[in-house]
Amino acid sequence: MTDDLDGRIALVTGSATGLGRSMVIKLAERGANVIVNYSRSVAEAEETADLCRTAGAQVQLVKANVADPADCRVLANAAATHGRLDILMNNAGITRQARDHSDLDALSKEDFMDTYEVNVVGPFLMLQATKPLLIAAFDQTERASAVLNTSSIAGVNAIASSVAYAATKAALNNMTLALARALAPQIRINAICPGFIGTRWFKDAMDDETYAQTLEFVKGATALGVASGPDDIADSALFFVSDASRHVTGETLLVDAGMHLKT
Repeated sequence: MTDDLDGRIALVTGSATGLGRSMVIKLAERGANVIVNYSRSVAEAEETADLCRTAGAQVQLVKANVADPADCRVLANAAATHGRLDILMNNAGITRQARDHSDLDALSKEDFMDTYEVNVVGPFLMLQATKPLLIAAFDQTERASAVLNTSSIAGVNAIASSVAYAATKAALNNMTLALARALAPQIRINAICPGFIGTRWFKDAMDDETYAQTLEFVKGATALGVASGPDDIADSALFFVSDASRHVTGETLLVDAGMHLKT
């Protein structure tokens, strides 16, 4: 395991479970000291933090809702104890299930607003709160700090759990481009757009039989014939916060096993 991120300070929102957990553990394994964020799943967050400590990282565990500006400042204050923030991964996200996009009554205004607040406003608020620390990292290291937004294939092809979710991820992709332009050269910002990820996010919306059928469907719907797990997506995510992508900003990468080629 490489230690190329040794000593860097990394904050991953929504990192108690799923993709966020995989990303923060991989950061720890590569030498970063990490801030684990959760909003509800305290027991799982503590388990994630312990796994990061086992990997050798210094860990801070912070409960915060990224849709709340005050909570975003709490997360920023955790990073401020280090005097800088090298890596911010805006991973927290929510959806509202309404897979029949023609059923316009399946979503309320509140569904749209709740989803938008977490998926779009949340990453903006996190950047707003941590911008001075991200710039401090650049000033101290002469290396652009790295921000990665977790978007979705839904933001590209609008195939999603709901119209609201797809719309928020398209907005996040646009914001990634706008802020990458605005905050360079001190901060570089990219996004990944996963397709299916075999996490609780998907599984909790289905019974066991439906989930097993979904896995088989996904394998048939991807060019590579696989159903991705969180570690598969996290490996691509780590590229964008490592020096391997030091000259990359304003990019949005589909990490969907080629699902977009067949849909």
